[in-house]
Amino acid sequence: MTRKRSGGVSRRCAMLAAAAVLLTAGTASAGWFGLGGSSDTGPVYTGLVEGVAVGGYDPVAYFTQGRPVKGRAEIAAEYRGATWRFASAANRETFLAEPEKYAPAYGGYCAWAIAQGKLSKGDPNNWDIVDGRLYLNYNGNIQARWRKDAAGFIGKAETHWPGLTAGN
Repeated sequence: MTRKRSGGVSRRCAMLAAAAVLLTAGTASAGWFGLGGSSDTGPVYTGLVEGVAVGGYDPVAYFTQGRPVKGRAEIAAEYRGATWRFASAANRETFLAEPEKYAPAYGGYCAWAIAQGKLSKGDPNNWDIVDGRLYLNYNGNIQARWRKDAAGFIGKAETHWPGLTAGN
């Protein structure tokens, strides 16, 4: 049995064309890395899918447990226009008492990208605490670069950060 294509264009070709358009549009607006960058240029990176700060991880747990711990939707707080999740009510109260101490630097965007003057998502699984401040990076490769000169990248990022999300 042979199948006829209606209109001369197969469904698969139409889907591939649509995907190419979306990919091109996403790349044009994405951050430093082209893919996986952020069109969310608010003061806190919340991601397009998760819609929450730090990808839904508890920012206090990095300091108290030394690792990323998923927060719970029912234990949340609002801060700087974003929803933050916590593993416990105690962690939520700790955060609310000193949010600037626990919130990741640069709103959770990739610290290395900020040092380059660009915005890109920060991955909650690629993190470091430097001088009492939480920093996220895009992925393991970028984190390895970051760790070679974290202090230098922080200095550069501090000059770029104020203008990167201005007006949002």
